[in-house]
Amino acid sequence: MTEERQRTGFGISLKIGAVLCFTIMGALIKGTEGRVPTGEVVFFRSFFAIPIMIGWLAYVGQLHEGVRTSRPFGHMWRGFIGTTAMGLMFTALTLLPLPEVTALQYATPLFITILAAILLGERIRLFRMSAVLIGLVGVLVVLYPRLSGFGEAGGAESLGALIMIVSAVAAALAQVQVRRLVATERPATVALYFSFSSTLYALLTLPFGWVVPGGMDAALLILTGLVGGVGQGMLSSSYRYAPASVIAPFDYASIFFATALGMIFFDEVPTRTTLLGAAIVIAAGILIIWRERKLGMNRAASRRAKQPPF
Repeated sequence: MTEERQRTGFGISLKIGAVLCFTIMGALIKGTEGRVPTGEVVFFRSFFAIPIMIGWLAYVGQLHEGVRTSRPFGHMWRGFIGTTAMGLMFTALTLLPLPEVTALQYATPLFITILAAILLGERIRLFRMSAVLIGLVGVLVVLYPRLSGFGEAGGAESLGALIMIVSAVAAALAQVQVRRLVATERPATVALYFSFSSTLYALLTLPFGWVVPGGMDAALLILTGLVGGVGQGMLSSSYRYAPASVIAPFDYASIFFATALGMIFFDEVPTRTTLLGAAIVIAAGILIIWRERKLGMNRAASRRAKQPPF
């Protein structure tokens, strides 16, 4: 096995590990069963991730660069949007089965494509727009049983589905802001300042009814931050070893992890509708990733062809 393949395989392993960590984080939050206010959950998730992030940056020798920034207000804006998305997702976890939240979360890349065209002026060609539309059909497949449940016994789950869609839109908007930031900022800086800003924003919810969590809930919340921090470090490191287009499809491994954790710990069996919708959205996402990778390879080949032979 060549060194390049080893590096790529290690990058893929890190990405799968990060996806597993984030799925476990969702399961830990769901384990609190809504006994802790969402703002307080966001605080634990963000605050206890900071030592992990700092330790990771120190280990890879990027701590000095990671704390330097020339765009503090850009980070605060990204933090506000990202914290909003996180809080909405945590709320949805208390209302919906874990696999369903995971499936609806797959709408985020679709919304990124749309928002990047609107806010960044990126061109959406027919192929990518077709893939986005296919993905949105998958989202509607997942949503339909919930949208028909308003005013009935399943009204809370219907609300949870809508909250999760708003969370996906907010997460997409946060990622668009990340694209702006990484033009001048290191990815490590973006990740670290998000933990700082989300901790501060979560503290603003303190007057709205924080509680003293019981022993089990406190343990779950602390683990949420630690596991989330480990996942963030693994995610950031994965891009050092493998191209983004190679490891991006492994995001979709989360549906398998979420299904397993949901069945084992919460007695949640995903419906056929959820699995069908998730499959459609995954297919659309992989089509977009494949197309972007192909275009990137074509651009690289074009640049090489234009270079002088000496």
